[in-house]
Amino acid sequence: MANTHVPPQGSAPVENHQPRSAFARRLAGVLALLLFVLFAGLGTWQVVRLQWKLDLIARVDARVHADPVAPPAVAQWPQVSRESDEYRHVRLSGRYLYAYTAPVQALSELGAGFWLLTPLCTAEGHIILVNRGFIPSRGTVAADYPGTRAPADACVAGGAAPVTLTGLLRLPEPKGGFLRDNDPANNRWYSRDVAALAAARGFDPSRVAPYFVDAAKGQDPQGAPDQPVGGLTVISFPNNHLVYALTWYALALMVAGAWWWIVRHGVRRTDD
Repeated sequence: MANTHVPPQGSAPVENHQPRSAFARRLAGVLALLLFVLFAGLGTWQVVRLQWKLDLIARVDARVHADPVAPPAVAQWPQVSRESDEYRHVRLSGRYLYAYTAPVQALSELGAGFWLLTPLCTAEGHIILVNRGFIPSRGTVAADYPGTRAPADACVAGGAAPVTLTGLLRLPEPKGGFLRDNDPANNRWYSRDVAALAAARGFDPSRVAPYFVDAAKGQDPQGAPDQPVGGLTVISFPNNHLVYALTWYALALMVAGAWWWIVRHGVRRTDD
């Protein structure tokens, strides 16, 4: 009778070490590489965005605190952009046309109310919309500013006494605010859309500047309607790019660490 080896009672059967599937390892390696490259690329992109955002903040800060300059002239209007002009500190002169003021719904540090956007006629006969400032909500705003259309010669006919003011150049807000679209037909405004406001008041679009100006504090003339509070421009640029970059880089490192563990410890199956 041939001798046979019987394993001791209670012991587990011995399993041969089997190499992992080469195809599975290659597939896992390709996926890990793709994820690593993707996450590292996204992290690097956020670093680039961070530098762009810091440069933007520095440029805007320099514009806001610079000495006031003349606003862009008519020949420069097509080149006006957020990158080169928004929040530029400007000084302008002209005559207000108070009768054609538009109240634009607002939420400021003073509460809920309206911005008062009033056309200002320059000496050259052009129109710049000026956000004179904020007034609190009240029941008579619609009656006080009914949306009167201006005659073709509104600037020629003159306006109030000449004024000179300083403020920050702003670009239009064509999209409605407060989750609502502007309603020019009913004189309901939720964003400062220069083109729509000018059209609703009947101004020649070729003579209306493609920007508006947020007047600085204390710029409204004595005796002007409502005496709104100016200088409430909020300048804020969310800057979370560093957090995003660190998150993407951390994910890339996690993928690399997982692949290293698989290569180091998971090439062969082992029992307990």
